[in-house]
Amino acid sequence: MIRRILACTLARVLAVALLAAAFASTHARAEEDQVQFFSNIHVEAGETVHDAVCFFCSVDLEGKSTGDVVVFFGNTHIATEAGHDVVNFFGHVTADDNAQLDHDVVSFFGGIRLGNNVHVGEDVVAMFGSLRTGDNVSIEGDRVSQPPILFYGPLIFLVVVLVLLIREFRAYRRRVFLRNYGYPPHP
Repeated sequence: MIRRILACTLARVLAVALLAAAFASTHARAEEDQVQFFSNIHVEAGETVHDAVCFFCSVDLEGKSTGDVVVFFGNTHIATEAGHDVVNFFGHVTADDNAQLDHDVVSFFGGIRLGNNVHVGEDVVAMFGSLRTGDNVSIEGDRVSQPPILFYGPLIFLVVVLVLLIREFRAYRRRVFLRNYGYPPHP
């Protein structure tokens, strides 16, 4: 009985402590950030956004970004200026002519297309995708492009080996089955 009373009292004290901690904590501020799931982010010309993060959607940046632009499973379009990193997973990054990208541009399993007179402040990395640049593109850091065959080649080889192993195992099991039951039947 005393254990039960102590357990209930302890549970109530912990609940009150958690509620007090929840009300006392400061909230995160994201006044100029945009985070979307399944809904595209469009920044009009003349508008500014700090960070733009998008899951299963695209970012169309006609205005200015002062922070990072991160997209998962969508495309990124930069018309004027991105103030920090531009990162894209499983999509394409496109920068229009005369665009300004202040830091890194990174794309995994997608392509990067930079128009004419684009300035990139640091590195451009296209992992397992294509990299196309226009005339007079200025990249102050490194330019890294790994073609998709470096990833898909070994993957295709492993899939073919796995399919052949499964096929041979099934053929072996079929031969064992037919050997035990005799085919064709004896007259």
